[in-house]
Amino acid sequence: MSNVFIAFQKNEETRSIVNAIVADNPEAIVNEQPAMVKIDVPRRMVIRKSSIEEEMGRPFDLQELHVNLITLTGHIDETDDEFVLSWSQ
Repeated sequence: MSNVFIAFQKNEETRSIVNAIVADNPEAIVNEQPAMVKIDVPRRMVIRKSSIEEEMGRPFDLQELHVNLITLTGHIDETDDEFVLSWSQ
């Protein structure tokens, strides 16, 4: 079983994104570094627009993820409401 992961620059905006990802992915493992934060999840990670909006207290376009994105692994399945990383096709 392989993990998928996503890594962001560590700043105030990404704190809400990370909190939302952890809330929606109970198996998430967060690795905080001085300049970045990496989140690993076994098999499949779901990033939900609604969860991020709830954390931020404002509307959020999932395309905004790319502003602070450093790297990721896994196949991407993206809609207006969810950004999913997985190893299944």
